[in-house]
Amino acid sequence: MLVPWRQAAQDALYGPSGFYLSTRPAFHFRTSVHAAADLFADAIGALLDRVDTALGHPDPIDLVDVGAGGGELLSSLSVPATLARRLRLTAVERGPRPSGLVPDVAWVDEFPPVTGLLVANEWLDNVPLDVACRDADGVDRLVLVDPTSGAETLGPPLSGDDAAWVARWWPLTSPGDRAEIGAPRDAAWASAVGRVRRGLAVAVDYGHDAASRPTGGSLTGYRDGRQVPPVPDGSCDLTAHVAVDAVAAAVPASGAVVRRQREVLRELGVSGRLPPRKLASTDPAGYLRALSTATRAAEITSPTGLGSFYWLFQPVQLKNVKDVLP
Repeated sequence: MLVPWRQAAQDALYGPSGFYLSTRPAFHFRTSVHAAADLFADAIGALLDRVDTALGHPDPIDLVDVGAGGGELLSSLSVPATLARRLRLTAVERGPRPSGLVPDVAWVDEFPPVTGLLVANEWLDNVPLDVACRDADGVDRLVLVDPTSGAETLGPPLSGDDAAWVARWWPLTSPGDRAEIGAPRDAAWASAVGRVRRGLAVAVDYGHDAASRPTGGSLTGYRDGRQVPPVPDGSCDLTAHVAVDAVAAAVPASGAVVRRQREVLRELGVSGRLPPRKLASTDPAGYLRALSTATRAAEITSPTGLGSFYWLFQPVQLKNVKDVLP
């Protein structure tokens, strides 16, 4: 039976036997956390410290990781003792709590109220959405998919909110052009930000804006570390790049700021600079450690890879925002 992509992906990813409920994401794809958990967590810790100062050091202060995967980010976090004793850690994830996760991390499947920092690292790209395609007659139609084979066909013409979203954010111009209708992601992000009482919400993801939409779309699959066709049968991750400008506009008058990961991480202390060669002779072990750190930092700041990710910052009742944002 052919169904819209959003329905197929919802079942394939989050249904009773869906991908995210039956496997660990780290087995199938690599995020910045998987590439350099300590460095990425240090950067998040530095940002949290800025938020804490701007909020006047509340007790407790929250760090919420949305789409927490295996809890790698929160498990790798290291902050000063004065902050740590006030810190409340929460992972938001639909999958089961990993065995061995540190006990002071709360594991929930809904957004808690937040005073502090909410981080969604590669979460929005997995929020299911529908796909549109312009037909040979210039009509924008919903794309239907077979959940078993991934075969597609064109369905009814777009209408209502879907048609309005495409017209505003991703207008199609030629037959065969595709758009991924990001309204569910806009709503999901607005819901997450709406749970922040005071503080900062940050979405980190690969994406595009009006000047860089992929004409053929970006929907794809990942399994066992490899890119595969996006078949919504529960056997693979299903992901599509995020329309960052649309997501930013989903929270009106929020003072949203968008930057690239390479710039953000460098300002938060992550550097891919190689250690001096002379260290290899004076402290070989220290040189190898520094070289490893530089290599991992280079991966998450690469301008053609993870470093090109977008960071969307949305402050809520936060003073001195310029002093907080990297």
